[in-house]
Amino acid sequence: MSHNPLVLQEGAIFLSDAHYSFKHTELLDFFKALRQQRIQTPQLILTGDVFDLLFGGIPKTVERNQKVVELINTLSDNIEIIYLEGNHDFNLASIFPAVTLFPIKAQPVLASYQRKKVFIAHGDFDGPFLYRLYTALIRNKVVLTALNVVNTLTKQSILKALDRKLAQKDDCHKMTTFEAYISRHLSKVELNECSLFIEGHHHQDTTFKVDECTYVNLPAFACGLGFMRLHAGKLHKENFVAQEADHE
Repeated sequence: MSHNPLVLQEGAIFLSDAHYSFKHTELLDFFKALRQQRIQTPQLILTGDVFDLLFGGIPKTVERNQKVVELINTLSDNIEIIYLEGNHDFNLASIFPAVTLFPIKAQPVLASYQRKKVFIAHGDFDGPFLYRLYTALIRNKVVLTALNVVNTLTKQSILKALDRKLAQKDDCHKMTTFEAYISRHLSKVELNECSLFIEGHHHQDTTFKVDECTYVNLPAFACGLGFMRLHAGKLHKENFVAQEADHE
């Protein structure tokens, strides 16, 4: 967990789970709108799984996402961008040199807004032991180097297999017992004096109370192009509408 709280700015945009890929391409248009200042914000918080597959150490994943990577780096010259790495996008320090990055081991991230305590996370920081072991191994540079060699020698067989699996995934599934799950999920987090707990990952687009803390599960941008803006102490949902010029 971060020990130096971020300061959230009025009008900050939270965007989560865009899963940019051949299946979900709208994120490119969103970043073009930011570059053209048709959407304006002083601060952009990306809460993970912005890309379907983007791994530092696997050059092919950077190559296939190059247009969006370049836009994020261009925007970071003028907008404060904070990126909480997810389970689909990690080891990103060499890819986004001017972006403030938080790996899974640093989440939840402590932030402040109007002197109130806020936590932000991608959402998978407290998985079971085997999942946590997997997340540690898959982010290991030696493991990634070996996977990259195998993937290259087999003509991208690993990435092609992941593409096939992700193409079949239902990105917009609703969980019927989500509130009970989140109560367990946050049970090990010290929520005393917490005002907001914001995370993505689960794609549920819902808000409710956990003890005295307001829990916000962000909309998945991949499911309806929704994002949220911080204003007057609350997160307000907005929906991106692409214009024809975005596709040029």
